[in-house]
Amino acid sequence: MSVRVLEQPGGAGRPQRGEVLELRIESLAFGGEGVARLGEGGYVVFVADAVPGDRVRAVVHRRKRSYAHARTLELLEPSPQRIPALASHPGVPWQVLPYERQLEVKQDQVDDALRRIGRLDRFELQEIVPATQQWRYRNKLEYSFGQGEGERLVCGFHASAGGRGVQPLGDCLLASERGNLAREAVLRWCRGEGLSAWDRGAFPEAREQRTAAAADGRVRLRNLVVRESRHSGRLQIRIVTTAGELDAGSLARALSEELGEALCGVLWTRSRSLAETTAGGETELVWGEGELPERIGELDLRISAEAFFQTNTEMAEKLYGVVAEYAALQGWERVYDLCSGIGTIALMVAPRAGEVWGIELLEQAVADAIAGARRNEIANVHFYAGDIRFALPELLRRAGLPDLVVVDPPRAGLSKKVLRRLIEAAPKRIVYVSCNPTTLAPNAAELVAAGWALRRVRPVDMFPQTHHIECVALLERAGEGKAPG
Repeated sequence: MSVRVLEQPGGAGRPQRGEVLELRIESLAFGGEGVARLGEGGYVVFVADAVPGDRVRAVVHRRKRSYAHARTLELLEPSPQRIPALASHPGVPWQVLPYERQLEVKQDQVDDALRRIGRLDRFELQEIVPATQQWRYRNKLEYSFGQGEGERLVCGFHASAGGRGVQPLGDCLLASERGNLAREAVLRWCRGEGLSAWDRGAFPEAREQRTAAAADGRVRLRNLVVRESRHSGRLQIRIVTTAGELDAGSLARALSEELGEALCGVLWTRSRSLAETTAGGETELVWGEGELPERIGELDLRISAEAFFQTNTEMAEKLYGVVAEYAALQGWERVYDLCSGIGTIALMVAPRAGEVWGIELLEQAVADAIAGARRNEIANVHFYAGDIRFALPELLRRAGLPDLVVVDPPRAGLSKKVLRRLIEAAPKRIVYVSCNPTTLAPNAAELVAAGWALRRVRPVDMFPQTHHIECVALLERAGEGKAPG
């Protein structure tokens, strides 16, 4: 394996896949990778597991015309910014940066996305809201099963950036101690049963082999989902497998003995999907309750197994606090909540609004939202299942134009058609909750071009030790409110 030292401009040619390079990291890209530049043209190499100031030896695992992706093999010279790592798994790549520096980078990346991608200015970028807990903050973790050394069954996270296999875990510092006990108990039981992991590396033509049961008729293990109520400490455990036989009752009994009253429910999902996902498939309740109880502020919630819920409960309260601040409701407004999920935002703003209407694609989430409204005795909120592209025009005819729209889209942001529907709705204000500033930026730019002004943006650090950034943006129709400064 050849090694090229390419720290300075003038290095020859673009690197090849599999080539090992010695690189100096200049900055951090959105997405968390370090950035190094090669040659007079500044060919960019994105390097996983590296931070600004590091000199590393890295192997190229993906190559494009204008950039490449590489994985750090060896840290040759650490950055002055580096601090010792606490966790030994790939889910927390920014743990080697002081937390204050993590916050600075996230704040700068939001600003950069809005200005460089969205070509936006004259907005107020407010100070990022820091996390209340830097470790053990996640209420949901999705683990993968794999075969480790000696074909021993393991349960952990996928290796980072071009690596292969599943990296086993000891103490996962993103989970609570109780959540770790649950994962260890499931793994111990599966090993005792002699179960094997799903073969993610099989060739595409081996579809039937990949999605079918093992030779002995038993399931192959795909994933483990551990969800925890931060309010009560109770746990919901869901095991995801291929088709086949599984003594799920025995698993539930083992978990009950290990976790006692902390165990809320055990579920089993059988999936035939080739994709690496825990969604879909056939899910059955094996033991206990199918919904996990949780509280956000004064709201009493119930979370179904596949329903979306912010994975940092404590910071979700702060995030929704920013939403309420930006909404600035006075008690008479008509509010639309698009991508409403299980209705958390709608239910939180309803006491301050005249009426709230939520639209969500997933029918089970809508059912959860309706049940939540009844449970919390909130009568001025209504939820509908449907695709926003088609449901929003019908809602406009039924309910009238909204004064405020709150939208919390997936990472891909709002599609062109949904943006057109939003523009047609003509709300005075839009509160946009984003988990991806690089898709918020073009969406906000289109809304600005259509007559809104971007007033304020506030990042909220939901995911310490990682590159993920959540933020809330306020847009107002031109002439409404005052521009900052």
